[in-house]
Amino acid sequence: MNHETKLKYLKIALALIGTFFIFGIYLAMHFLPDSWGWTPSQYEYEQMIIGIYATLGVFLLLAIKDPMANKSLIWFTIWSSVVHGGIMFVQALVDTTDRANLHGDIPALFGVAIVLAYLMPKSR
Repeated sequence: MNHETKLKYLKIALALIGTFFIFGIYLAMHFLPDSWGWTPSQYEYEQMIIGIYATLGVFLLLAIKDPMANKSLIWFTIWSSVVHGGIMFVQALVDTTDRANLHGDIPALFGVAIVLAYLMPKSR
């Protein structure tokens, strides 16, 4: 895939991921709490995560205008998703009450990282 094509699809991915971070995480935690929330439920932590990801989502939407000028934000999103998903993966293996996350937020975080890393054009 050439630079321009990757950039086009990166902008679409940023729009979808940014919008999901703003609205979707809250909805997933509300409607799919077993695979997107804490067990037992920890409202304060969930609100903190929603706030952090909604803020990141706003900045990903702003990055659509010029993704290459926002490379560090996009790479932060990639690597923080890998780290967050990795920590949660280990926790799900260790704590049986977190196993449902293997079907929810863990694959979503790794998916975000894979899609954005694949679509990030090489710097010119």
